[in-house]
Amino acid sequence: MKYFGELILFALLTQLGHATILTPDLGEVDTMGRPNNSFIDPKVDYSRFQGRVSDKDKTGRVLKVQVQNNNSKFLKAGDTVYFKVNNHENKRFCKASIRAVEDFYFSIYVQNFKGCWGSSRYFPRGTTLNFKADLLATRVLEGSEYRKILLKRKEGFLSQLNGLNNFLWTYDQQKLKVAIDYDRRVNEILREKQLALDNLIGKKQETLRLQSVLATKLDSLDGSLKHYKVERQEYLLDRWNMDHDQGLPFGQRPLRVKKK
Repeated sequence: MKYFGELILFALLTQLGHATILTPDLGEVDTMGRPNNSFIDPKVDYSRFQGRVSDKDKTGRVLKVQVQNNNSKFLKAGDTVYFKVNNHENKRFCKASIRAVEDFYFSIYVQNFKGCWGSSRYFPRGTTLNFKADLLATRVLEGSEYRKILLKRKEGFLSQLNGLNNFLWTYDQQKLKVAIDYDRRVNEILREKQLALDNLIGKKQETLRLQSVLATKLDSLDGSLKHYKVERQEYLLDRWNMDHDQGLPFGQRPLRVKKK
């Protein structure tokens, strides 16, 4: 029985080893939302948004509002906003002033609830408010334009950082490449130096051979010049004077020069 169970387990493992893993073909359908790099949507009214009252003070006039859309971060203290209570669209807007702003929260001061709620009724926490702030739409537009500048600046910084990282990552290869290049140039210079020295030595040896040949030829030429030298004819009077000076026998008087 134990052997049979091991045989079945081996068969299952064999089938799993040859199994084909199937992955769903999603085609060109996006499974995640694209990054919000398209800036503002012209179809959206950014001056209107919703918030929920999360807290209030003892007087009931200072409300802390929680929002799902964090565009409220563009509001500033002292800004004026208008709101209606959700499902009370038939009533008028109430006016409020921004007291403080933080991520996904802001505080407002409401002077009078009479227009949108009624002064005698208790204003509960958790109430959903529909806000309207034309100034917010302007600031969202300005923020979107400034975000374009920031994205371009980021692209420039990323490009510079990419170049720096590429240099650091390939530093060892570049160092080796530079060393090889200079070694090649040094070897070329050494070869040129050795070739120049060899040529100079060869030229010296050739010069010595030429010097020996030229000296031999000059000696031979001097012998030929001496052999083919033509003696100068002297007058007999000069010969008589020469013999007289040297004490050699000579005539009593020099012979007259014969006329041709």
